[in-house]
Formats: sequence, structure tokens, C-alpha cells
Amino acid sequence: MNNPLFYAKILLFGEYGIIEDSQGLTLPYSFYKGSLKFSDLSTEFEKKSNESLKKYSDYLLNLDVPNGFEINVEDFQKDIAKGLFFESTIPQGYGVGSSGALVAAIFEKYSVEKFPAELISKDQLKSLKVVFGILESYFHGKSSGIDPLICYMNLPILIENKESVDKVSIPAEHIGKGAIFLIDSGSVGETGPMVQIFFEKMKTEGFRKTMKEEFIRYNNACIDAFLKKEMTPFFKNLKSLSVWAYEHFKPMIPESIYKIWKKGLDTNAYYLKLCGSGGGGYILGFTKDYAKAEKMLKGFDKEVIYRF
Repeated sequence: MNNPLFYAKILLFGEYGIIEDSQGLTLPYSFYKGSLKFSDLSTEFEKKSNESLKKYSDYLLNLDVPNGFEINVEDFQKDIAKGLFFESTIPQGYGVGSSGALVAAIFEKYSVEKFPAELISKDQLKSLKVVFGILESYFHGKSSGIDPLICYMNLPILIENKESVDKVSIPAEHIGKGAIFLIDSGSVGETGPMVQIFFEKMKTEGFRKTMKEEFIRYNNACIDAFLKKEMTPFFKNLKSLSVWAYEHFKPMIPESIYKIWKKGLDTNAYYLKLCGSGGGGYILGFTKDYAKAEKMLKGFDKEVIYRF
């Protein structure tokens, strides 16, 4: 069996904003990966994964998928009976797309029509996003389809608005002093409750106004400056975004992170932002001087994901 690997994803910018039509920028993250495999299901993990796939395949049987994007559920179920499971190192509840990689792997293997990533047009991307949203809604109740799309394409994706996405090139890495990195908050986050808090906040006019006039403006400006590699406006808008999140996304920031979030803002040594929905899992860090930031963040597990 051909076992293509599906990588985790990182939403660099756009958490919560993409719900309100802001831009988003997301990249594949090859440190974590998953693939469909066969086994005799001798371990507890393999057994559980196989059972989960069985439940998911039952869900797919009654699913209405747009024409041209059908899944061969019969073949999927035959393989499940032969010991199919999803081997994955992607942590769940960390905001790096564990269900997205699974959905992408199943679609790649069992979609009736094939869609090679390198040949996909912008219109097909739009349609695939819708299909992946339907397929992933089993795991989250409601899904934008972005996570599986990133995992499937294995390319950076610019979310232009709610409807439109496009492939994008990010500036090539080079080993400079600066870095984008992940900090492990030490706890698992659950997407559902965090999104619920966000929608509660959106009921107040003041929050809706600041979301539209400030958050989305800073968020989109960060994406624009990053893609153009204009680091001075990038860090200026990043600080505004981090300040805004500290004030308005407090419930989504894990308690273990409060102090270091503020310390970054006070010293300008680094800036933090949510990675996905927050509540736990990873937090994203940005710095012009990683060696300095690393010393200041002693005691926290960190992973560098991009150097500049």
C-alpha cells in the first residue's frame, strides 16, 4: 500500500479572524505527520484507531458530498476490516490539525476522482475546501475545511476570505537571528469551548467593533508584511496584534502563558499569539533575536518552525 505522509499544519495568522472574514496564512509543519497503514491491530492504539475509522466510515455512508468529490466508502470499509488504522505523531488538542491530516489521508486514498495537489486550480481549491469542511465536521461539529486542505496540499495557503483560498509562496528561510517558534503551554486545548467563548463575545457590539476595526486590520497587515518580507512593519503590527489578543482573548490564553505573554510585550524581546483556537496546546512566538528570547523563556518546551 502506498502510504503518503500527511503533515500537521500551523495557522500563523487568522485564528478566529477567519470566522469573521479576515485573511489567514497557514503552513504545513513536517515535524508531525500521519499516514494510513495496515496492521494486525495488536496494540491498544491501533485497535482504537481502527474502531474510530469504522465509526467515521459509518458516518460517511450517509453523507451528502458534492458531485465529483465522492468517497468510495465500500473500499474504505473493506480496508478497515483488514486492519486499517491511522498512524500519527500529530498531538490532539494542540492546534496543529490532527483531524485535518486524517481527513486528508482518507480523501487522498478513497476519493473516486483523483486531485493531484500540483494540478489543482484556484476554483478546485475552493470546492475542495467546502468538501473538506463537510468531511471534517464529524470531528468538530462545524469545520471551515482549511485544516484538511492544508494537510492535503502540503503547501502554504493564503486564506483570502471565507470563500476564497490560494496557494502562496512564503519568503525562503535563512538562518538569521530571528525565528518563529512554538511554545508548549503544557495543557491540551479543546476547540469547541474556545469557539463558544468567542461567539459569546461576538454578541457584544463593542467586541464586534474592535474585532473588525483592530484585530482584522493588524492580522491582515501582518500577513501582507510577512509575505513581502518587510520586517519593520511586520513586527509593528505583530505587537499591536499581541497586545489586542492579551486584552481581548484572555480566556483563550492558557494560564501558564499569561506572564510570559506580558513579559514579551514589556521587553519587546518577542511577541506571542494564539496558535489555532487556544485554551492550551501550542502558542506561537515571533522574535528578532531567538537566542535572547530562548533565555527569557527558560523552562518552556520550544520548537523553532521558521528562521529569518
